[in-house]
Amino acid sequence: MTKPIALITGASAGIGATFARALAARGYHLILVARRRDRLEALAAELSASTEIMEADLTDPAQLKLVEARAGAEPRIDLLVNNAGFGIPGRFWETDVEMQNQLHLLHIVAIMRLTHAALGAMIPGNRGAIVNVSSVAGFVHSPGSITYSASKSWINSFTEGLDMELKSMGSAVRVQALCPGYTYSEFHDVAGIDRKTIPAALWTAAEDVVEASLAGLERNKLFVIPGWRYRLLVRFLRVMPAAWVRAGSIWYARRTRRDRARP
Repeated sequence: MTKPIALITGASAGIGATFARALAARGYHLILVARRRDRLEALAAELSASTEIMEADLTDPAQLKLVEARAGAEPRIDLLVNNAGFGIPGRFWETDVEMQNQLHLLHIVAIMRLTHAALGAMIPGNRGAIVNVSSVAGFVHSPGSITYSASKSWINSFTEGLDMELKSMGSAVRVQALCPGYTYSEFHDVAGIDRKTIPAALWTAAEDVVEASLAGLERNKLFVIPGWRYRLLVRFLRVMPAAWVRAGSIWYARRTRRDRARP
């Protein structure tokens, strides 16, 4: 029997690597995409699944097109996980504008193009799924990381719009916006965020995030928010007056100084 194929971006660590392990256990052939070849090779050697790796920086148009071509040319692709991403702490006008540009290229342009390529292969077969890794931050503006929150909000809106289009045409292809909160991974180390400043109860294991996502796919759930605390928070944000949410975000930023760039 031919194995289904899953393509995972940002697969060298964290949520991406955890997706790879979970899908390998489910019998997928994996296409792992990330910038760090040594990490990809180590992960591929660890997995018992058939695996291929693609070293690629998705903020580079030429390298992104190579991954697009691989996704779009594979009729057996069953799952695309758009996971690659990073954060930039600090006030917007004080941060490096080139890093801001890369964030938008990765969180928006790469997701849009890879999703377009994968759907071109999935829709004719009327099967498959796309998981766009977003964040609880996509439901609220957050001083000190406004472009991160804005890009995750775009992911939520984009994924919901895709879901509406697919349902309007009766397609069996599924899409999901995965919206975790604080997750144990290298993400916060790279962003320069001290884990000790975040209450321990708010941290989630990457394994729990991935299992929630895969369980949500089985139930055809559009938004998956791992952890009851974060589901409660998002529900609260949706029912509270916008002015109150804005005031709370500003107060929190002032109190924690989260709008200041880290050294």
